[in-house]
Amino acid sequence: MRIGLLTREWPPDVYGGAGVHVEQLVIELRRLTPVYVHCFGAPRSDATAHPVPVELHGANSAIQTLGVDLEMVMATADLDLLHSHTWYTNFAGHVGSLFHGVPHVITAHSLEPMRPWKEEQLGGGYRVSSWVERTAYNDASAVIAVSHGMRDDVLRSYPTVDPSRVHVVHNGIDTSIYRNDPDTTALIEHGVDPDRPYVLFVGRITRQKGLVHLLRAAQQFDNDLVLVMCASAADTPEIEVETASAVRALRAVRGHDSVVWIEQQVPRPALIQLFSHAIAFVCPSVYEPLGIVNLEAMACETAVVASDVGGIPEVVADGVTGVLVHYDTSDPSSFENDFAAAVNSIAGDPARAAQMGRTGRERAVAHFGWDAIAEQTIDVYRAALDQ
Repeated sequence: MRIGLLTREWPPDVYGGAGVHVEQLVIELRRLTPVYVHCFGAPRSDATAHPVPVELHGANSAIQTLGVDLEMVMATADLDLLHSHTWYTNFAGHVGSLFHGVPHVITAHSLEPMRPWKEEQLGGGYRVSSWVERTAYNDASAVIAVSHGMRDDVLRSYPTVDPSRVHVVHNGIDTSIYRNDPDTTALIEHGVDPDRPYVLFVGRITRQKGLVHLLRAAQQFDNDLVLVMCASAADTPEIEVETASAVRALRAVRGHDSVVWIEQQVPRPALIQLFSHAIAFVCPSVYEPLGIVNLEAMACETAVVASDVGGIPEVVADGVTGVLVHYDTSDPSSFENDFAAAVNSIAGDPARAAQMGRTGRERAVAHFGWDAIAEQTIDVYRAALDQ
């Protein structure tokens, strides 16, 4: 079985949970079957990379994506199955499936109907991405949802998809890499005081991650508690300006040193140190199919305070490995108040936070190993090939 794995992100250009998923999944899949990765961007030694066609330079990013996808179609003629990740490669998988006569499997990391704010970023391209995704899902041989919550979202968003073709295979975590690191060198290098308690946010600056809600909630954090934000890659200039304004408002209320904003992408070893020494990891997402970053925090023995959306409750055990806060789109101020209270309750009881962190690592090791996830993915491939 020769698998063509189609992805926008591939090392060193990994900036989100889907990219982490693909990177780790391929390592385990290659132990089981030949996997040929096709990605966006500059040449790689371990994948076939496809840059934007010269003729499309300057075009809307959605149109550029379709151009890259067609290049992928032409490069995948000798494979047995195509597996696409995110709408960025769904078009390549769909057209490649039709053109080459092979099955197309999709992993659902997010859904365009669940992210209407993307129209701010893509303009008319959002209608293109939505059409691509809808068409690909309706015709795919199989859809892998990264959580049961995500499976529900797929069937709700695309009711013509056959439920028997939608399988749940969770995201995973490499707990040999993500583990508690006692070193604090990276904290000092990034301006974080190791002697002050802090909570950590890691994510892109996008509506989905609920960062503005977090910054408003942080105005109510206990006096000595610091918010450390590893937040970059804003979807739009407007969202970046909105985030900067919320940071200024927080500093006006609680002081300049109440928040440390790390605006560049943090290397993995430094990120692991930041996870390891946080009193809690905070995830205020308004939409999250699974939330692999919560697994990363848990593997580093850090308690998690998160919203209860999407697949997060399948990762974070409420009251055991962290605290879940109910998110209601109609009442964001109550969410912000409750989120602040949950953070303060964890920060005010370090022994409880430490126990949640230890239990979180145990849960990550026991339930989210990539070897088992690769085996489940192979089972989906076999079923698709047998149709």
